[in-house]
Amino acid sequence: MQSKNRQNMKDKSKQEMSGYQSYLIQDNLKYFKPHKTSVTVTFAEELRKTLQEPKKSISPKFFYDETGSKIFDEICSLPEYYPYNSETEILQTLEKRLLPYLSNEFHLVELGSGSSVKTRLLIDILFKSQPYLQYFPIDISEILDQSAKNLCMDYENLTITGVVDTFENGLDFIEHYDDKSNLITFLGSSFGNFNENEGMKFLQKINKLMKSDDLFLIGLDLKKDQQVLHNAYNDSQKITAKFNLNVLKRINDELGADFDLENFEHHAIYDEEKGRVEMYLRSLSDQSITIPKSDLSVNLSKNELIHTENSHKFSISQIDSLLKESNFEKLEIWVDSKKYYSLILAKKL
Repeated sequence: MQSKNRQNMKDKSKQEMSGYQSYLIQDNLKYFKPHKTSVTVTFAEELRKTLQEPKKSISPKFFYDETGSKIFDEICSLPEYYPYNSETEILQTLEKRLLPYLSNEFHLVELGSGSSVKTRLLIDILFKSQPYLQYFPIDISEILDQSAKNLCMDYENLTITGVVDTFENGLDFIEHYDDKSNLITFLGSSFGNFNENEGMKFLQKINKLMKSDDLFLIGLDLKKDQQVLHNAYNDSQKITAKFNLNVLKRINDELGADFDLENFEHHAIYDEEKGRVEMYLRSLSDQSITIPKSDLSVNLSKNELIHTENSHKFSISQIDSLLKESNFEKLEIWVDSKKYYSLILAKKL
């Protein structure tokens, strides 16, 4: 009992020093979360900045509230949305190819709570090489839902420790958590949302935080036929449109704004020169929006665009350059049968 109390005090000290609060759900399931006011202020302050720029924008990291995450799960089941199926196909064939690199005992760290299907595939692989596993999902949205409890029920020797924060802050927290090696995963082609400078800085930050024996597994979407891309981001059921518009509802709900979703439409195009799909919300009329918690009024003209997401597509040579410039050694690159998508395993140089 004394040992357990000392451990609790140790955990509390860590969390207090780093500005996090600990929430215990059950013995093998807990999460850390920064004080709520700091997250809310960040959301409000960022919008105050990006919605006052000449080219207005909303960061895609704000897509994933509870509703947004559920809608994205719907997107992943669409026949047009190839990234999910392509990445899952690679993961299903990964066991024999990944196991030789898992000589140490690893934590599984997932940037974005992701798909429970993909998470289970990785957990299964890690349990082939070690008896116990601690899984750290990092996500800006609330992440420990029923699927996390189901994971704990299905894997007796699994412990889940969630971190509700940005990827960079969560990684910083986990890398100081203990001395164990980490398999850090960034799946779902989320890296493609960064612009070139942001992406490079992000990879360099991950590299700097990593221990020498950590591994990094990242999903990158490959360049392909433009019609395939168009269909993936303009699906016939308009689920992607619903996902895009939901960010306005989130701003209404959390920051007291008065966006009328009927006055906006989803707009997605592929810019071949920049090698990326660009997503926007198009204003359908001249309108004014008030966001009280951002102390902001926004004036929009008819057909004005609010940028919400870029999704970059990469060639193999671009991937090699990215890794080299961010001080990573590429260990493996795996692609799906259609050569639509890639998973890259790397370590720090």
